[in-house]
Amino acid sequence: MTNKYLTIHNDIVKQIEAGEIAPNSLLPSEHELKDLYGTSRETIRKALNLLAQNGYIQKVRGKGSIVIKNTKLDFPVSGLVSFNELAQKMGKKPKTIVHELSLRKPDQYIKQQLNISSKDHVWHISRVREIGGEKIILDKDYLNKKYVPHITKEICEHSIYHYLENELNLVISYAKKEIIVEDPTAEDRDLLNLEGFHNIVIIKNYVYLEDASLFQYTESRHRPDKFRFVDFARRNHM
Repeated sequence: MTNKYLTIHNDIVKQIEAGEIAPNSLLPSEHELKDLYGTSRETIRKALNLLAQNGYIQKVRGKGSIVIKNTKLDFPVSGLVSFNELAQKMGKKPKTIVHELSLRKPDQYIKQQLNISSKDHVWHISRVREIGGEKIILDKDYLNKKYVPHITKEICEHSIYHYLENELNLVISYAKKEIIVEDPTAEDRDLLNLEGFHNIVIIKNYVYLEDASLFQYTESRHRPDKFRFVDFARRNHM
């Protein structure tokens, strides 16, 4: 049986997402909700706390619970999708700013990530992703020149994956991902709009071709308020 507070939480979420409760409006008071749902104030507080944790409301002392406009993008953790593909799917108009495109020998860290030697060369691409005038992602891509002999700034401003798959005819197969939360670096704060934020969500991607060749390592550094990292899991019964 579903806990009462979860039932209340889900009911309010349904109303918010359907537009029945407008952004920036106040939810009824705890006392009013208690009477409405026929439950205890403690149960109502649990439901409101969960709504706040999930980004649906902001509890303001002296006012109550204010409904927040949902501006987060659902970022599929298990999927292998480009930023442009994600933004277009969500109906957002993105802008990509290329801060660096260079071909260099890898340092020790990148050698370890791509499992290459000092003799190899790597494309280093640094791009800022902007949506709605806010710079919210810093993508740092490292591509093994063995598989990507040539790339331009114009390609990086649009879609690298479109170029790799349609021009170079590479078959991108799968990726291993690691998600961590860290303090922003000086570079993060310089390139992204991070005022008031003390953490950044980093997705590390190790991307492989169909023959299991590791050709790309990426650090995608996200402002935490703009994304929900989602996945679908199915239990395998033994």
